[in-house]
Amino acid sequence: MRIALCNEVIAPMPFAQQCEYAAKLGYDGLEIAPYTLSEAPHLLGSAQLAAARAAAKDAGIAVTGLHWLLVKPAGLSISTRDHAVRRRTLDMMFALIEQCAELGGRYLVHGSPHQRRIDPGDTRAAALARAQECFAAVAERAEKAGVLYCIEPLSAEQTPLINTLQEAAAVVEAIGSRAVRSMLDCSAAGRMESETLPALVDKWLPKGIIAHVQVNDRNRRGPGQGEQRFAPLFAALKRHGYAGDIAVEPFDYVPDGPGAAARAIGYLRGILEALP
Repeated sequence: MRIALCNEVIAPMPFAQQCEYAAKLGYDGLEIAPYTLSEAPHLLGSAQLAAARAAAKDAGIAVTGLHWLLVKPAGLSISTRDHAVRRRTLDMMFALIEQCAELGGRYLVHGSPHQRRIDPGDTRAAALARAQECFAAVAERAEKAGVLYCIEPLSAEQTPLINTLQEAAAVVEAIGSRAVRSMLDCSAAGRMESETLPALVDKWLPKGIIAHVQVNDRNRRGPGQGEQRFAPLFAALKRHGYAGDIAVEPFDYVPDGPGAAARAIGYLRGILEALP
């Protein structure tokens, strides 16, 4: 299990410095939010991607994957009734799949809650159907690129669409592609799921639904900075032979981004070392 840091936590640093800092703390990689690299991330060229990959390699860490996919450019949506907007959004998703592969990443995490809201006057069923069509449309591209496209369940205060692993699993199963999966975001699960984190792993990992894990507390701080306990989660992942990546993704940085990153990796390494 590789431990990655979501790079927006230390985004004020230049990317090469992010790599060096994460490696110095003991992370195995960075999970990149494309908007931290460019205002128009879909337009990044091969030279820029090669430079980012080289910076990670020089620091001795990996680019594990991408997340926060649709923050920039503005105005994207997978659920809107506006066909032109959905077309632009799909083009962005296609571009990021190719970029993830070029960077050496294994997966993309599709959270982007603001870009899957329900248009005024629309129905939830119609918006969800359009979102599912977008996820189905990227399946072949992800499969060909050799990456996983993970649909992220998020809490209801963030988005009205796909709030639980059960709902994500229904979309994954309807699409039926080996390249489209879901993932476990611990903060969202702590707010939305009725089962514990280990129970969710026991239920969904053997079914192939969980392909990635992001660790954060339900209070939106880093792991170890709230009431959730992560040792049982790691024990469950190990019990099932999980060989994917685990990304640290706090939203509330305490005491600050670099400090939150340092606290999280110390906490998680302690858990890993204590596992039998």
